[in-house]
Amino acid sequence: MTDPAEADPAEADPAEADPGEADPGGTARGSPSRRLPLVLFGVATLVVVVDQVVKTWAVAGLTPGRPRTVIAGWLEFLIVRNPGAAFSFLTAGTWVFTIVAVVVAVVIVRMSRRIGSLIWAIALGLLLGGALGNLVDRVIREPGLGRGHVVDFIHYLRFPFMDFPVFNLADSCIVAAAVLIGWLGLRGIGLDGRRHDD
Repeated sequence: MTDPAEADPAEADPAEADPGEADPGGTARGSPSRRLPLVLFGVATLVVVVDQVVKTWAVAGLTPGRPRTVIAGWLEFLIVRNPGAAFSFLTAGTWVFTIVAVVVAVVIVRMSRRIGSLIWAIALGLLLGGALGNLVDRVIREPGLGRGHVVDFIHYLRFPFMDFPVFNLADSCIVAAAVLIGWLGLRGIGLDGRRHDD
């Protein structure tokens, strides 16, 4: 008779499987990887760099009030200066959104150590990059530190029900992050990569 303490590990109960088992929501379930924060910060850095490059182009190459057609009747570039939130909402709260962006960045950096999911790393990287991309504008652009107006220049013309606000790449990344986070939530996949089914 074999002592249970000396049983072959290969015959262990499947319910006690390795918590690092692969999961559709990430690279490993419940085992944060040192590489995932690098993915997060790499995505965020790429978003900020590309966002600022295209904004610099927009400021230099576009004239306020004179749209440039990209796809006739569908998409145009129209530069505007936005003191508010993403998609030109709440334009009177410039300082508030500067503070919010800083808080969001700090929270994401703190969360990065607990990430166990590649998709979560990408989603939070997009969110951090989008927040920082617009924060850079609020810091360096006129009328002054913390009150700078965000450069928006992408204008979609065929959105139903409303005249869609002018936006920028950082705004798009924030929306993409929200979609990914919502999808992860619907699937019950937590930040650590574990599936938390009810």
